[in-house]
Amino acid sequence: MRLKPYPQREGKRVWLSEDELQAVIDEAEDNRQMIAFLLAGRCGLRRCEIVQVTPADVVETPTGTHLRVWEDVAKQEHYREPPVPDQLATYIAAHTDAAGIAPDESIVDVTAKTVYRWVQRAAERLHAESGDRGWSFLDVHDLRRTWGTNLLEQGVLPSVVMDWGGWEDWETFRRHYLGEFSPEAIRRERGKVNYLENNTSKGTGRVNPIAESISVNSDRMS
Repeated sequence: MRLKPYPQREGKRVWLSEDELQAVIDEAEDNRQMIAFLLAGRCGLRRCEIVQVTPADVVETPTGTHLRVWEDVAKQEHYREPPVPDQLATYIAAHTDAAGIAPDESIVDVTAKTVYRWVQRAAERLHAESGDRGWSFLDVHDLRRTWGTNLLEQGVLPSVVMDWGGWEDWETFRRHYLGEFSPEAIRRERGKVNYLENNTSKGTGRVNPIAESISVNSDRMS
């Protein structure tokens, strides 16, 4: 988990690792919550968009399964089509059939504030379980933040990530996404620094005598 202060308000922005994102998804208490968490963390939807998705918005295209997202349903001005993971498409189809949801009805039929509270409660449970205070800063937008950053690190073109995520301002996108890194990226780069991994002089076979002394003394104390 990575934390970074917001520039102009209290709280912290959060980037989750893949395992941490999955932990949030696993905290879902029912099908609606599961779909909501996946729409945020795997499709990059904002909470106000999550509650507007209908079964008819999941479409098969020549490039695979995509989600039709209307950023303003009333005006229908801004539109995008992020890709949909097979897992999410399966959950949506099963939930739609089981709940008898019509093609034009909301799949997650709650308020955006309720989705926010769902993520908050999941984070509270993870905080209690792990003792990691970072969970106390998590909100639903951090799932979208994690999604966008992970796409970039997997080599998706920035212009495509902007299109899928609905970012139109290049400078804002560059400042908030191109200059940020996921926990996986930090772990990967950290692994390139030899002295962070061990106390041995890499490539020489020599052991630092001070480190060896500390190690010996530590063994005696234990």
